[in-house]
Amino acid sequence: MRNLNDISLAIVCPMANEAESARRFVDSVLANCADLGARKLLAIVDQASTDDTRKVLEAHAAAAPDLTVIWAPENRTVVDAYVRGYREAVQTGADWILEIDAGFSHQPSEIPSFLEKMRQGYDCVFGSRFCEGGAFVDRSFARYWISFGGTLVTNLLLGTKLTDMTSGFQLFTREALEIILRRGIRSRGPFFQTEMKAHCGDLNVVEVPIHYHAPTHDVGSAALADACVNLWRLFRARLAGSL
Repeated sequence: MRNLNDISLAIVCPMANEAESARRFVDSVLANCADLGARKLLAIVDQASTDDTRKVLEAHAAAAPDLTVIWAPENRTVVDAYVRGYREAVQTGADWILEIDAGFSHQPSEIPSFLEKMRQGYDCVFGSRFCEGGAFVDRSFARYWISFGGTLVTNLLLGTKLTDMTSGFQLFTREALEIILRRGIRSRGPFFQTEMKAHCGDLNVVEVPIHYHAPTHDVGSAALADACVNLWRLFRARLAGSL
């Protein structure tokens, strides 16, 4: 297994309206990556943030050299924020790239379990709320069943075998993420996380349990419509042998 001291890590984390918890979250993430040889947290902020998140992060970055704040006013959707972060992370040349949501919906204390699995030689490590040991905390009934049911339907149509196809807590080798980006992210809603996993069928992947604290908002009709359209597109691509 690889020594963590020899590994560099870039962390992709879009942040919006997180002024109250931003500093504490950044410090917790970086503390849980302390064993790595190098680490860089890329906080992507755009016009979706209407509070002082950007100001708080930029002030904190002055004293935290492992934090970089990326202002991305061109973003139109949350997917744009993630993709901007992925591309920035790839350009750092980091060996591994971690994606985590802000606001403690994902628990920074669970990062070491991702790192330990990746040391074993996997291309991608995906967090799962539905595998043994995982949990979906403080969730609405509808949100739970959208995630759980979406996983079942996706596995059926696309031939994937993960227990959680919609989670956004995940770790990639730089090479694996470059492959995913080349294959394309066309969804403009939360389904993009599923689309990314669908592009990993020929990669060496594994899941680790996570405890996800659901945000207060539910998945809207536009996001569900986007998911249906793109799932059907990927299903047709599978039938055509191009997925």
